[in-house]
Amino acid sequence: MAKNLMDKTVSVIIPTYNRGPFLKKAIESVLSQSYQEFELVIVDSHSDDHTPAILEGFRNRLAVLQVARGNPAAARNLGIRSTRYPLIAFLDSDDWWHRDKLSLQIRAMDENRSYLISHTQEVWYSKGKILRQRRKHRKYHGWIFDKCLPLCAVSPSTVITRRELFETVGLFDENFICCEDYELWLRVSAHYPFLLVDMPLTFKDGGREDQMSRIHRVGMDKLRIQALLKILSGPFLLNGEQKILAVRELEKKCRIYGEGCIKHGKIEEGRCYLELPRLLRSTGRVR
Repeated sequence: MAKNLMDKTVSVIIPTYNRGPFLKKAIESVLSQSYQEFELVIVDSHSDDHTPAILEGFRNRLAVLQVARGNPAAARNLGIRSTRYPLIAFLDSDDWWHRDKLSLQIRAMDENRSYLISHTQEVWYSKGKILRQRRKHRKYHGWIFDKCLPLCAVSPSTVITRRELFETVGLFDENFICCEDYELWLRVSAHYPFLLVDMPLTFKDGGREDQMSRIHRVGMDKLRIQALLKILSGPFLLNGEQKILAVRELEKKCRIYGEGCIKHGKIEEGRCYLELPRLLRSTGRVR
């Protein structure tokens, strides 16, 4: 393979667990891409539905890895470590791509080589109908740290990244059973700009009870607080403005989560979170 083409070859990683009704569509959306310079790796968390039969039907066109159940971060990390190409793309197993997604996004990254990461706009479906996205869910270009603080502003299924990005910011944090993407994008957006390919090239099928965001919806605020604590006290230094914004978001999330705990009878936990920002300031961890 010529070197200039090798630089544009993609490792596509699809983590999955018991997503048989959706997985075939996701796989076919990759295999039918107009851009064909890729390897496709499925990271299966030992599915016990008809996923193995689906994968068997594609056995000559993809690789399958097995990982312990219940940790999307571990699944994506195994995919990153086990693949070889300089570009990495993620696709959730209940999402799918426009047939020109790789072609358009890779061309944009080739024309803007200073960017280590890119993402696209997306279309959301629920029960076969398009959902109108709220303004806060729109994707943005450039330095987007402020957009990544309130919520997960980058969808993994939209992302293509250069492999060296993970060498500088690290992989997904496997201590996060959910919101692992929120935590990673905080680290990335604090230090690198995002290239936005401003077209709806990714499609999501949402609104189901089996999705991680539904399963862990009660604990997501707490996990995002943990992610903010990590970015504020970890080795990835924030500049002055970033730190001010992160502290404000931490205070907001602690107040909302703490008041929610108290409302639902978890008085001690609620008071702990309401007191957390002041305690962190007093110990010097947050100023």
